[in-house]
Amino acid sequence: MSEKQKIRTRFAPSPTGYLHIGGARTALFNWLFARHKGGRFILRIEDTDQLRSTEESTRAILDAMTWLGLNWDEGPFFQSQRVDIHRRMVKKLLEEGKAYYCTCAPEELEDKRKRALAEGRKPKYDGTCRERKLTKTAHAAVRFQCPDTGTTIVHDLIKGAISFNNDELDDLIIERADGFPTYNFAVVVDDALMEITHVIRGDDHVNNTPRQTLLYQALGYPVPRFAHVPMILGADKTRLSKRHGATSVMAYKEMGYLPEALVNYLVRLGWSHGDQEIFSLKELIEYFCLEAVGKSAAVFNQEKLLWLNQHYIKQCPEDRLVEEMMPFWKNLGLDPSDRKLARNVAIDLKERARTLQELADASVFYFQDEIAYAPEAAEKFLTAEAAGHLRAIADGISALTDYSKEGIEVFLRSFAGQRGMKLKFIAQPLRVALTGRTASPGIDDIMVTMGKDRVIRRIAKAVEHITRHRA
Repeated sequence: MSEKQKIRTRFAPSPTGYLHIGGARTALFNWLFARHKGGRFILRIEDTDQLRSTEESTRAILDAMTWLGLNWDEGPFFQSQRVDIHRRMVKKLLEEGKAYYCTCAPEELEDKRKRALAEGRKPKYDGTCRERKLTKTAHAAVRFQCPDTGTTIVHDLIKGAISFNNDELDDLIIERADGFPTYNFAVVVDDALMEITHVIRGDDHVNNTPRQTLLYQALGYPVPRFAHVPMILGADKTRLSKRHGATSVMAYKEMGYLPEALVNYLVRLGWSHGDQEIFSLKELIEYFCLEAVGKSAAVFNQEKLLWLNQHYIKQCPEDRLVEEMMPFWKNLGLDPSDRKLARNVAIDLKERARTLQELADASVFYFQDEIAYAPEAAEKFLTAEAAGHLRAIADGISALTDYSKEGIEVFLRSFAGQRGMKLKFIAQPLRVALTGRTASPGIDDIMVTMGKDRVIRRIAKAVEHITRHRA
């Protein structure tokens, strides 16, 4: 690749399901590399698997990338719309004697494979149709004629040089009998014509790379630089899967994660910049390089992701946090239409929540007219003695002129002092009366957010509850 050639990376998912964590990290590494180098990031949907590809999956992938902020410069291109181009390239190889028709039946190929394995040989195609000079028929596939001698060396930007003996490689099928290209061929043609300079992908593709390298050379195209990223493992050191938790990117959105938290976490799965853990997007673009990608598999740690998400929730501007919270509140049947209340609720709880869902669950009492008391909390704190204190607090609040955080704090401390009690013996019954629980943000914060009238009504309800149950 010449020094002046513009860097071009791509992400090329198959629309056969959601965008999973591994795919998102691959997309992120390609995006960051292109942004760091001032290059272009291309999105291509590899939808030639007619049976499994769906529009729903395509939309899910695009939505996930948009949510993560991985904007693409070109595309999305659809591989299924490029089949005529692939067929022309197959024809080119046929005409140049670099490919041939094969009519071996699937059953026949399976018998050959089993026989080779039984004899301790590599189960590769034995070249039965290589010299038969066959022409196209309804049942004929097209195979690439792989060199029998020599080696193919892949200069991987992460793993280093990897050498493959050509006689170990197959005469792979490049066009199926139905006229559709196979993955290895279509990806080479598309990457070549889209002038992709760097192919950054998971290391499960390493064994495809020598075959693809030979195809580039046979077609007369420059070979891109390859970088194979180690896989992501679960806590038990096996490949990340559903048994380890959610693997879908959008599942994390639904669970209440912010996109910047997931981006920050994904980039640290296999890449580092000193000991730094938290990165702004600007920093990621500035620092990202393939030389800092590790060779070992990364382990997915849910607790670390939660820690990052909590950090980003704390840093989130309140107005944006309210917008992020809206679907979570509505899913709980709450009415967050009072924007001032919603904003103050977010401010009260943002320091305590690890996810937006946790924040929503913790905020229910703010929005409800009637709250339920946790049985143990009511038993311990909503007592006959507490009823007298609560009545007096309600009277004092009703007359309070400075109904601010500071004014409420001064009032409650003064109230406790006048009654010869520690503040906590006043605050906990009041907390249960207002929230139904024993743990919450500061009592003065809650009271300001709820407003004087609602606080007085809540206290009256609690006193009524005590009267009914403690008589």
